[in-house]
Amino acid sequence: MRFLLGLLFLFFFACAKEETRTPHNFTTVKITPIVMDSTSVRAVAIFDNEVFYAGSAGHYGCFEVGNETKIKKGIVEAGDQKPAFRAIGATTDAFFILSIGSPALLYKIDKSSGDKQLVYTEEGETVFYDALAFWNDQEGIAMGDPTGACLSVIITRDGGNHWEKVACEYLPKVIDGEAAFAASDTNIKIVGAETWLVSGGKASRVFYSPDKGKSWEVVHTPIVQGTATQGAYTMDFYDCSHGIIYGGDYTQATLHENNIAQTADGGKTWTPIASGQNQGYKSCVQYVPGSNGKELIALGFTGISYSKDSGHNWQQLSDASFLSFRFLNDTVAYAGGRNTVSKLIFR
Repeated sequence: MRFLLGLLFLFFFACAKEETRTPHNFTTVKITPIVMDSTSVRAVAIFDNEVFYAGSAGHYGCFEVGNETKIKKGIVEAGDQKPAFRAIGATTDAFFILSIGSPALLYKIDKSSGDKQLVYTEEGETVFYDALAFWNDQEGIAMGDPTGACLSVIITRDGGNHWEKVACEYLPKVIDGEAAFAASDTNIKIVGAETWLVSGGKASRVFYSPDKGKSWEVVHTPIVQGTATQGAYTMDFYDCSHGIIYGGDYTQATLHENNIAQTADGGKTWTPIASGQNQGYKSCVQYVPGSNGKELIALGFTGISYSKDSGHNWQQLSDASFLSFRFLNDTVAYAGGRNTVSKLIFR
């Protein structure tokens, strides 16, 4: 019994511990372009002080933080096609880029040599992958639109060399018209062994696995949904309890009702927040590191917004258009957009 109580104590404080801190109170963001190419970048990852990105027309690249002028670039050509990459992930030795549409193409790129290896491909009328993430150097997951009665989920357990598609019998069934948005590679969030996936469209739900994708359950969300362009476009968790989903309708970007929801119980329940009191549709939301889940940045082609009270109130920092971003630390991030990867410094 003492052992069990000790585990519960550690679990509670691992998820809920807060430290006293002063909010940043950001009021501006300095934007410095780093990459300027004819590509739309929706996939950005930071790993071991390196920034990786992937975009449309087969473009991908990487650079070291602090050495942004030395960019290693590449282009994938698959026959007469240049695939559009919207998902990216990294391990110690390699990074991975995953294309949308059919055929889905997942490449493993060696960080040292730059060698590319096609490690997964899938064809089908409804094949469309949206996001990619890793639990550790050996285990990773990607998710996409349904190709049957469930979301498409592929998993690797050998460092990304081989990927297996999870059979629908092991996944919750989708609702008619439920899919996902490849808007910013943030449909997946991992905290330890726990994993959340978010869907959108005519139904917008959160799928949860406590055990690295071995078992799954699903909950409904109150975010706006019902048409193909509505729902949650992006998700983040600060810890294993506190999370946020953000979206709306990119075809009616100024609409701002029921487009944000939060959870404080690990995604079991979701509550709408800031309805009618935000800047509308956003494609990517991220917690500010070290903010105890209080501070958030959300961006999209509608600009960059900031909240210092867990998403209940928002202020616009910039009208600059971006599609996705990741934090390096609590004041610096790297963002992808149309024809650019830029450094963002929040002040």
